[in-house]
Amino acid sequence: MRLLLVEDNHPLADAICRALQQDGYVIDWAKSGSEADNWLICQNYDVVMLDLGLPDTDGANVLRRLRSSGNHTPVLVLSAREAVDERVRLLDLGADDYVVKPIALKELEARVRSLIRRSHGIADPEICIAALRIDTAGRCAWLGDRPLDLSAKELAALEYIAIRARRIVTKEQLLQALYGWQDDINSVNAVEKVISRLRVKLEGSGVIIRTVRGLGYSLGTNEDQTA
Repeated sequence: MRLLLVEDNHPLADAICRALQQDGYVIDWAKSGSEADNWLICQNYDVVMLDLGLPDTDGANVLRRLRSSGNHTPVLVLSAREAVDERVRLLDLGADDYVVKPIALKELEARVRSLIRRSHGIADPEICIAALRIDTAGRCAWLGDRPLDLSAKELAALEYIAIRARRIVTKEQLLQALYGWQDDINSVNAVEKVISRLRVKLEGSGVIIRTVRGLGYSLGTNEDQTA
């Protein structure tokens, strides 16, 4: 999952980035409103975490421009402004959630997970597809009663395509979700290697990752294939 953090407080931004990266998220960090606008033009995000007190503009203007462009990415506002009227104003502008600083990192992580699930119409933190269970809160996956031994990238890829089960996910979407611009990777092979390892670990479970030629991948079951 790829997130955008818009925050000019360097110590806070560093703490947020570290915490979320440990959970397997890819984070882009914008330090101003104009930088955030540029990131939002060239990248797709699962959640935007938006501070209001930016050096060049109010974060509300970033939100306003985002929604005016037709972009429906979930936005979590981070602000020291506690007034109810201010929270109402931002929610009415199109924010999906609002957290008052100082921020508890565990709560922030839980809110990010909730926004990602809700944006895909998923209420339960556990995603179940046949024998596969993915605990998005506990950051682990199971096949029946057997825990899956997954790397951080494998778990992130599995969660990404499981949330979009039975829909096509392109290699480019997976590449953006799994790797930051600073990662030294071969973009042609990186995603294929992760998918190949996942297929081996899912073998015999009835859960399969299909290649849709020329388009990408789709997660489903053997029953889907015969239906």
